[in-house]
Amino acid sequence: MGMLDIVAAGSKKGRRKIEKLCRRGEDLLDAEVLAQAGRIVDLVRRGGDRALVKTVRRYDGVRVSEIAELRLHPELAPEGLAPGLEEALGRAIAAVERYHRRQVRGGFQLDENGIMLEERVRPLRRVGIYVPGGRAAYPSSVLMTVIPARLAGVEEIVVATPPAAWSASAALRHALARLEVKEIWGLGGAHAVAALAYGTESVARVDKIVGPGNVWVTAAKHLVRGAVAIDSLAGPSEVLIVASAGAEPELVAADLLAQAEHDPRALALLVTDDKKLARAVAGALGRQVGDLATAATARAAIAGQGTAFVVGSMDEAAAIADALAPEHLQLVGAAAEALADRVTNAGAIFVGASTPEVFGDYVAGPSHVLPTAGTARFASALGVPDFVRRGHVIRFDRAAAARWAEAAAVIADVEGLPAHAAAARRRL
Repeated sequence: MGMLDIVAAGSKKGRRKIEKLCRRGEDLLDAEVLAQAGRIVDLVRRGGDRALVKTVRRYDGVRVSEIAELRLHPELAPEGLAPGLEEALGRAIAAVERYHRRQVRGGFQLDENGIMLEERVRPLRRVGIYVPGGRAAYPSSVLMTVIPARLAGVEEIVVATPPAAWSASAALRHALARLEVKEIWGLGGAHAVAALAYGTESVARVDKIVGPGNVWVTAAKHLVRGAVAIDSLAGPSEVLIVASAGAEPELVAADLLAQAEHDPRALALLVTDDKKLARAVAGALGRQVGDLATAATARAAIAGQGTAFVVGSMDEAAAIADALAPEHLQLVGAAAEALADRVTNAGAIFVGASTPEVFGDYVAGPSHVLPTAGTARFASALGVPDFVRRGHVIRFDRAAAARWAEAAAVIADVEGLPAHAAAARRRL
């Protein structure tokens, strides 16, 4: 079928592709999207509830006349769920809680020689969580964001989700009810971000906005950061599979398609030292994609961005993985799996054929909200630490102040700040 472009990583074409992929974050938002998102954000910021109702009519396609109609109220109704889903959600909730509970920590205190130093860890008071719902509804995103926030001790958790997703998904409504989220708004896109960031007469502003979303959500988060904290600027979902001898082509293809079906811009990449394996995976993709209800989306993603890079060694594969810093990295085959402790730049690493990235999406435990577009070089997975702030308390007694005053004053003198120096020396 020719869906998967197979290239030698060291060839001119391969090097050019890898370099472009390394810089993919630079093209995350274009000027036109930012300008349009800016107009929406500004409209809501200036117009409050009336503007929010107007944008919901236009962009969410919902006929509402007043803001109260956008406030949603979940009801626990397991009878409307797909068979087995209630139990599956229960197991997933337990796994997410078990993992993130280990991230909860307090501060610390040092008290010696007349100096008391304390780090205080306090939860954010009010957090906005965006739960996407464009191509599908995502109850799993509720679990992966609400649970870490709750474990951190966030007092007020408010969720915004597109009204169409809310109406269409009993699973989404059930997940929100099961986690006892009290404040939910039927808002999608840039206007949802604006309402959370700046507040309206009815929607109180938040301290931080987290959660994945489409390009409009990402653009709006970019525009409001500073007025409010954000988790990250999310790009299209992505997976890089490093596969060596012994990897099963059918499984590799299935895992590539699991990412490709998210979005036509999703990134599904393979790195292997076996060209025959790359060809076998390409053939398996052709066989498997025809059975998918999401075939059109998956085909577009694989045809547009799907690439198999053939390398000369696993050392070269590790270097490419670190350079690309993918959201999801799968290591399949004995030689590839040996790279698990060597590759550092990835949002999450899945080791072995029995550990598909799909498990990370739903049941493994760590949050599936991960850095994309190469930001795994410096950014982290969402977790409890994202919902707290750290502050310091410092106390010197008179004797300690006298011992340290001259050192502080000397540094202030060098920096050309005489008032600083004078304030320090008054403690001598």
